[in-house]
Amino acid sequence: MTEDKITRTLVFTVFTAALGSFQFGYDIGVINAPQEVIISHYEYVLGVPLDDQKAINNYTINSTKELPTDPYLGDSIPASLVEEETAASASLVTMLWSLSVSSFAVGGMIASFCGGWLGDRLGRVKAMLVANILSLAGALLMGFSKLGPSHILIISGRSISGLYCGLISGLVPMYIGEIAPTTLRGALGTLHQLAIVTGILISQIVGLNFILGNHERWHILLGLSAVRAIIQSLLLFFCPESPRYLYIKLDEEVKAKKSLKRLRGGVDVTKDISEMRKEKEEASSEQKVSIIQLFTNSNYRQPILVALMLHVAQQFSGINGIFYYSTSIFQTAGISQPVYATIGVGAINMVFTALSVFLVEKAGRRSLFLIGMSGMFVCAVFMSVGLILLDKLAWMSYVSMVAIFLFVSFFEIGPGPIPWFMVAEFFSQGPRPAALAIAAFSNWTCNFIVALCFQYIAKFCGPYVFFLFAGVVLAFTLFTFFKVPETKGKSFEEIAAEFRKKSSSAQSPKAAVEMEFLGATETV
Repeated sequence: MTEDKITRTLVFTVFTAALGSFQFGYDIGVINAPQEVIISHYEYVLGVPLDDQKAINNYTINSTKELPTDPYLGDSIPASLVEEETAASASLVTMLWSLSVSSFAVGGMIASFCGGWLGDRLGRVKAMLVANILSLAGALLMGFSKLGPSHILIISGRSISGLYCGLISGLVPMYIGEIAPTTLRGALGTLHQLAIVTGILISQIVGLNFILGNHERWHILLGLSAVRAIIQSLLLFFCPESPRYLYIKLDEEVKAKKSLKRLRGGVDVTKDISEMRKEKEEASSEQKVSIIQLFTNSNYRQPILVALMLHVAQQFSGINGIFYYSTSIFQTAGISQPVYATIGVGAINMVFTALSVFLVEKAGRRSLFLIGMSGMFVCAVFMSVGLILLDKLAWMSYVSMVAIFLFVSFFEIGPGPIPWFMVAEFFSQGPRPAALAIAAFSNWTCNFIVALCFQYIAKFCGPYVFFLFAGVVLAFTLFTFFKVPETKGKSFEEIAAEFRKKSSSAQSPKAAVEMEFLGATETV
């Protein structure tokens, strides 16, 4: 169909928007590679005595190295006091590093609620421009962190970058979903996740010790995102505003048509306008939808619960645990440089996300999500078996390695990219911003919970930890099979009808009981 062709303007606009998602991925991965370098710099700034760059826990109480602030400290201090001070310094550095990592997720959780509101208030393009102010500020704080109190500047910079990524996690999928033709909405929607995993991979590569992940250049690595913020800000001036936003929110039909013609290559846009007109009529007949109403209104309750479950499934699938365990498994397998194997996992991440761009419109969203989750279940079982039998059978480490690569592959085929744009497909213009905000918040919250709790769960469960994740993945697979509708090639109205059909079929046996309950509450 002519109206669904890929035009230069569409490619340019989606690429520009996806630069924000790239930043999201870069900020996730950038802090990992230079961890030891940054920690040693924290120790230097805080005046913690070091023993030839050994980790703080290896600092010996017999060291005669003096604290920079007091030249008279030395043998006069009792060994027990030095030991206590060293332990206190170690815990302080550990806490500061933990804050450096987790402050990003906290910023994301806070800002994720504001993405939809900002997009409605300023428009999608202007909202991304304003968000870049946060990205630039965070990057500059981290980029100059070597010149001041690095721990304060990095934690502040990471928090502000988290605020930016929280906004972007809602804005980018919403904008791409609104400018994409119906038949390309899925393929273009997966580009958000593709840009994220590309950002993670690039941060792993440039974070290698011989590139930027060293004592001389680590601050450049952290501040490099300022370049992307400037480039995207310049490119956004040439991007058309979302025609859906112009027509439905601002009632600017002429501007909406002009924007559509730019995106569709000047062809007839009557079908798009008529679809938006229908959507606007439905939106005008209902009140503005708040986050609370998403859960209280029966028309939105099932779609929002399904949307949240998709995001919870993505984060609780164990994908972060894979990256946590991968280095030790690669070391056990005899790989001398496990960092390169981790980069290999990142490359597979990117390749299979790119593959999902082509598969999502052929196989369908629901089908790919189910295939991905089923494959991850099998891989999680094999991973646990490999870890349990590692001491008895050396070759089991290779079973675990293969399982890791396949687990990541299945994740990026379905559960990785699909939840982000399916939420935008579940809802019409009215409730979409609120739905995207709560979905992004749930994703960030689950991300934070997994990051905070996984090491304790892994310590408690040992090699059996992936049996736990296998059970979680199986539960979410069954939920998807019974509750998630297919959205491929369907308009928002058709998707809403699918939910009504599923909801009515599920509720019909309970109808009499519910009517009785409603009648009882009315009489109270």
